[in-house]
Amino acid sequence: MRRGFTLLEALVATALMAVAVTGVLTALSTSLRNAARLGDYDRGSLLARRKMTELMTEARLPRNVPLQGGFDRVVAAGLDDAGWRAVVRPFDHPPGAGPGTRILDRIELEVWWMARGQRRSFTLEAYRPGVLLPQDGVLP
Repeated sequence: MRRGFTLLEALVATALMAVAVTGVLTALSTSLRNAARLGDYDRGSLLARRKMTELMTEARLPRNVPLQGGFDRVVAAGLDDAGWRAVVRPFDHPPGAGPGTRILDRIELEVWWMARGQRRSFTLEAYRPGVLLPQDGVLP
């Protein structure tokens, strides 16, 4: 009657454990990378919503002029080299609309940041009512 394991059985068991542990560590590594990426996108979407709220409430934004800026690292909550770019364009207006005409403005906002050497971005669009100003000219 034999007790214990032979050397061959111990080696096979060790090899099986090594394969299993390697698979678990690979899955864990991938999960952590995905969680970090999703966290970055979550912070990016919060920054985009915050900036969009600022742009929506600012009544005197110029139309058809690119606007851009950066975010402070404290505000960006750890996102490296983060910034934004926006443009306000007339979206819906009657033909030949001139100053004083009520129109619908479209605000396009892109928030970008650098993550692990790659540029990431998040884009939002919003619409708001507006009035054409003399500097806007006559729209086609």
